[in-house]
Amino acid sequence: MNSSIDEVKEVIKESAKDFNYDNNETAVILAAGHGKRIKSTTSKMLHEIWGKPTVERVYEACRDGLANANVIVVVGIKAKDVIDAIGQRDFTSFAYQEVQNGTGHAVQIALENVDALRYDGVLYVLPGDMGLIDKTTLTNFKKNFLSSDKDMMVLTGLYEGRSANNTYGRIVRVKGIDVEGNPSGSDEGNVIEIIEHKDILKIPEDSAYILQFKDKKYSYTRQELLENNEFNSGVYAFKFKHLINLIKTIGSDNAQNEIYITDLISIFNRNNLAVGAVNPNEQHVLIGFNNKSVLKQMELIARQRTYDRIKDVIEIQDPEDFYIHDSVVDQILELDSAGQPLDIKIGKGVYIGTGVKLNYNTYIKKNVFIKGNVILGKNVTIWENVHLSTFAHQQFIISDNVEILWGNIIKGNIIIGKNSRIESSVNMTGSDEHPLRIGENVTIKGTSYIFGSQIDNDMFIEHSVLIKKRIEKLTKSNGEIQTVKFYLPMPEGIDTISDL
Repeated sequence: MNSSIDEVKEVIKESAKDFNYDNNETAVILAAGHGKRIKSTTSKMLHEIWGKPTVERVYEACRDGLANANVIVVVGIKAKDVIDAIGQRDFTSFAYQEVQNGTGHAVQIALENVDALRYDGVLYVLPGDMGLIDKTTLTNFKKNFLSSDKDMMVLTGLYEGRSANNTYGRIVRVKGIDVEGNPSGSDEGNVIEIIEHKDILKIPEDSAYILQFKDKKYSYTRQELLENNEFNSGVYAFKFKHLINLIKTIGSDNAQNEIYITDLISIFNRNNLAVGAVNPNEQHVLIGFNNKSVLKQMELIARQRTYDRIKDVIEIQDPEDFYIHDSVVDQILELDSAGQPLDIKIGKGVYIGTGVKLNYNTYIKKNVFIKGNVILGKNVTIWENVHLSTFAHQQFIISDNVEILWGNIIKGNIIIGKNSRIESSVNMTGSDEHPLRIGENVTIKGTSYIFGSQIDNDMFIEHSVLIKKRIEKLTKSNGEIQTVKFYLPMPEGIDTISDL
């Protein structure tokens, strides 16, 4: 047990990048939990939404929406896996919550990474499973907090279903009038507390629920609280100088004996510090998941969001069956900004992963898989069930006017020259040591396998196995170019084979 903890702490030490005290924005991502209800050996934080681990999506939203903020990721169960998913990035560190003792405790652990005497900025806290949160949401949350006179702010959601089905904790705000009929003045709208659904149900129907805020009391009925559709998302902003002074005062006097960050609301109020709340523009950005069905729902939302970004830019045959990585979507939109029609068509079941670069007049047909640094020229057509990929450090260039037919598997360090045609049932690979280079106007067809070879322009190759070969253009006396057909290398291991 101790050795594994020591190992995690060593990985955290090796992965940490310097904290930037000149940047007054810091985000803490709570990614220590495993999520038992997800029923998987994979960490909850590493389940993917639209091709990325959910914790990575939250991380990128923080860096994009909070102006390259410092980020502290609190890890616990499956810590090394979560650290590997984020990797070593500038101004990013990790904090290890060895015992899962609540969200407030996780923030306490995170703040050990900050020298309180050197920092005076804003600290944001986000759940690591909120994989649909985005740059726009966090940018707006930041603007609302900085323009307010609040010391703490909660990002809240608005429940859109029937109140009888709402089991979230409700945000209770200061009313306009107190119990004596006096106006609340500038206090109106401040957050008094978050009351859990189960606690609302304990309130007698004929009794008032009384809360005190500063020197005034406010009354709420049971029904009023139940019909309140504003709930806590788990995203917070704090003025650091107040947070660092009060975070250690949170108690664990509750049924779970855990330290909850929500208790900071009452603590801030008792210290005459203002707590506000604001809603995002889109409610789906606040979804977190504890089971596979909600994760699936988030995946569907992410796909629809991607489709909406590019539906009027390129043609997608089936909006319910495609995958295009976010970075590829960004590249498509950048191409579109040039003002020239793209004429890109994407067939049903196509997967286009990270690193791929599309181009004008591209037609990718049904069930094609492309991933890695695959760079397409103009006027490229890729037919059904083709697989194109590279390792992260390799590059695969498909030049202008190339056509790749059905069922081909082409992987690795490769260049296919202009106007070439790779017909069906071809398997080609290029390695680092032996890249594959195919010239212009080349045709390869008919159950061929080619590895690490160099092929001159204008060649015709059919039913051949070419391994680390140089195929030179040879012109016959009649002006025809010599084709390559039915070339098979000498077999190896023939002495191990015998008739039955």
